[in-house]
Amino acid sequence: MKKLKKAWSLFEEVSAGTFFFAGITLIFYGVIMRYIFNEPKAWVEEVVRYFIIWGTFLGFAVALRHNQHIQVDIVYDKLSKRAKRMVDIFATSVSILFCIVFTYYGYVLVESRYHSGMVSLDVGIPMWIVYLILPISGMLLLIRFVERLVHLLRGKEVNYDNPIT
Repeated sequence: MKKLKKAWSLFEEVSAGTFFFAGITLIFYGVIMRYIFNEPKAWVEEVVRYFIIWGTFLGFAVALRHNQHIQVDIVYDKLSKRAKRMVDIFATSVSILFCIVFTYYGYVLVESRYHSGMVSLDVGIPMWIVYLILPISGMLLLIRFVERLVHLLRGKEVNYDNPIT
């Protein structure tokens, strides 16, 4: 099970990082083409936008795994250990509900774009592919929140690694 969790974590980080890297590389390519060769490419901006969005949405689960989402904890820090646990369980349960709704409506949006045949303006990418990140990221977040809820209910203390320090 540990190897599966490690492989899943690696997949999340590599996929988010790959989309960011591809987006930044295309930005660099666009700048070179525009300012050095004086031949701007119209498609670069659109594709970069999609890559950065995909990288960001895939990165949500990575940030959750490292407990790096924005938190307002001025009151939370003053609570007792039992009250903190109750707040954590409540917040995680609400987050799970949010992920379910987010994933469902993301799927509805993908399905409607698929049936409409809508494509992007410059490149002609089917928009259902662009919007596919919504249910995917919703599922990734849902998995992480369920994992967090299981740890909370079992009373397991989780030490979050901070990848920045």
